[in-house]
Amino acid sequence: PALDPATVRWVQRAAAGMAATHGVDGGQGGPGLRRCCSVCTGVFVLARAGLLRGRSVVTHWMDVAALQAQHAELQVLDDAIYVKDGPYYTSAGIAAGIDLALSLVEEDRGRGAALDTAKRLVVFFKRPGGQRQFSSELLAQADPQGLHGQLTDWLRPRLKRQIDVEQMAAAFAVSVRTLHRRLQQEAGVSPAQLLLRLRMEAACGLLERPGMSVKRAASQSGFGNEYNLRRAFSAQLGVVPSAYQQRFG
Repeated sequence: PALDPATVRWVQRAAAGMAATHGVDGGQGGPGLRRCCSVCTGVFVLARAGLLRGRSVVTHWMDVAALQAQHAELQVLDDAIYVKDGPYYTSAGIAAGIDLALSLVEEDRGRGAALDTAKRLVVFFKRPGGQRQFSSELLAQADPQGLHGQLTDWLRPRLKRQIDVEQMAAAFAVSVRTLHRRLQQEAGVSPAQLLLRLRMEAACGLLERPGMSVKRAASQSGFGNEYNLRRAFSAQLGVVPSAYQQRFG
């Protein structure tokens, strides 16, 4: 994206003023630069201002290549929702900025305040920062012949079964180690994470259907019972299944 030079200079002056007064990381003299955040392509401004050298950052997936090409000094992650590196926070798309904002509220005011904020915004609390920007379905479609795509297709009709990593590896005649390595290379997930993600996506789809009970959704998506489904939803989405159903069912 085209950057306004005046904006870049303003960011540089603001950061320099903080560093001169308090120290970049804060110090005995005052609060310092406690946080500096960007949303989506705002990271280009911080990078151009020279604030992110050597940092891990993220931006919208469509701009990852451009950011890395323009700023080889950065470690540009290609799939996280938001990233914290020291006092610098960067987020992917516009919606990911909400996830980042909720994480900041949680840091300052605690989980309860962040959850109340999420409720007021009518959004979920919260997607983990390291969660990928794409669903398992989109990743599988991107490379249907890859092991990730093939395993996704193999797992989807078997979600109700008890499946372990040895069974997954055997289904494709590879070792467990090879399965882990290739899934990390192709999709950045472990076999267990892929299975959980597919079950979560299935459960969400089921709960969006009229008349679907939480108990039945838990059984059909492979979680087995409501307790397991509730634990997974609380950990992954920050809400219980019934709340998800009320909002989207």
